[in-house]
Amino acid sequence: MPLECINPTSLPMPETYTQVVVATGSRLVFVSGQEPEDVHGKLVGQGDLAAQAHQVFANLGRALAAAGARPEHVAKITIYVVNHRREYLPIIEEARVALFGNHKPADVLVGIATLSNPDYLIEVDAMAVV
Repeated sequence: MPLECINPTSLPMPETYTQVVVATGSRLVFVSGQEPEDVHGKLVGQGDLAAQAHQVFANLGRALAAAGARPEHVAKITIYVVNHRREYLPIIEEARVALFGNHKPADVLVGIATLSNPDYLIEVDAMAVV
């Protein structure tokens, strides 16, 4: 496994991510921000954060596979959420677990005003080590 996930006892123990990920693989994979679009570029789930979150994480999985990477190779993700509120966390986490299962890459969640399309509610990018 190219990743070592570390949660130091000197930092809070997160439930949904890992504080430190040490990568030792030989190939880096950088995945652009995945948007809530289907294969034809059509928005999925207008106004529905859960539907959009599932779509962006599914798209992330497909992008990783295209590069020969798997979800467990992901070292870090960045999640961008329009007008983020704390109550969105369980919705996002459900979609995240659908892709990653028990793997918890390092992450950052950024609340933003808007994305490239005003109907997008969430976008996720990733860095993987294979």
